[in-house]
Amino acid sequence: MRNYGHTHKALVIGAALAFALSGTVLCPTTALAVTQETEAQLTETQKKLEDSAAAYDKATENVAKLQAQIDENNALIAELEAKLPEQQRKASQVMRDMYKYEKASNPFMSFILNSQSFDEFFTQMAYMNQIKDSNTSALEELNETQKQLEQTKVELEQAKAQADTEAKAASDALAEAQKLREAAQKKADEEAASELAALQQASSELAGGTESADVVLPDTSGVNWNTDEASFVAEWSARIDAYLAGSPLEGYGATFAAAAWKYGVDPRWSPAISNTESSKGAYCFREHNAWGWGAIDFSSWEEAIDTHVRGLARGYGYTISVQAAKKYCPPNWYHWYNNTLSEMQKI
Repeated sequence: MRNYGHTHKALVIGAALAFALSGTVLCPTTALAVTQETEAQLTETQKKLEDSAAAYDKATENVAKLQAQIDENNALIAELEAKLPEQQRKASQVMRDMYKYEKASNPFMSFILNSQSFDEFFTQMAYMNQIKDSNTSALEELNETQKQLEQTKVELEQAKAQADTEAKAASDALAEAQKLREAAQKKADEEAASELAALQQASSELAGGTESADVVLPDTSGVNWNTDEASFVAEWSARIDAYLAGSPLEGYGATFAAAAWKYGVDPRWSPAISNTESSKGAYCFREHNAWGWGAIDFSSWEEAIDTHVRGLARGYGYTISVQAAKKYCPPNWYHWYNNTLSEMQKI
């Protein structure tokens, strides 16, 4: 990846003055420095964001597992409840028959008279008792199973409620980390823009009053982080897919959006860089590498996208900036910045 490090502000200003005096167009090949405090803040908040994202993923996975268990338990309860009425009917019928038999005037004599032998008599008695015991036992077993399932239902619902609470807390922590990341990047952008303005003014004055072109700062207000992951991915995957239509990266909008959410990066940035560097993956110098990201081959677009977005978050910030452009493409940073920002505004 293109990362040539930082140089001291005085060296950059000196280079600008030298270029201006010689009549050469200003195009520094090193990144503008931001304060050490801002760099440290970017690193700290990025770590917090990634940790929060990992905790959120774990919490939502736990919620999904518990919901699956609840669904399975509810299905067993429904199946059991479907069997209970018939079993209750059979047991009730047997008990009614036994009751009628026991209330008869002389049940034993009736059995004896209707039996051909004592063996048949005892067989009939045993059969009646067996039917009664069997149905009663089956009913008791079903009732016991129902109690166990109802208890499991209560326990799972309690666990699910706790998991939902933990997932909400993780989501809030992730949202807070994303806001911190955005604020830190905004501060870095302002510092870089301030230094750039000073360089442009100095070069203009020393070049005889010729004005240097202004650099437009990106508008990040269009990215709403105050939402859940599913809504974020749904919104941005559609927009990114529309932007990438007809390219080798078509259909990977959800992958870009999910990675942007995971690492807290402007979801437009990586897709736009792919256009600047390879016409959206049409002309890659390495396998599945649409971003000029080092001398690396990737096994899939999914792996490549996740790696690139993570790299942007850790090494270049929340979104495109003058400093990021100077680090990513030092020899031609100005055109790289403007081209990429222009593409981002199309998404």
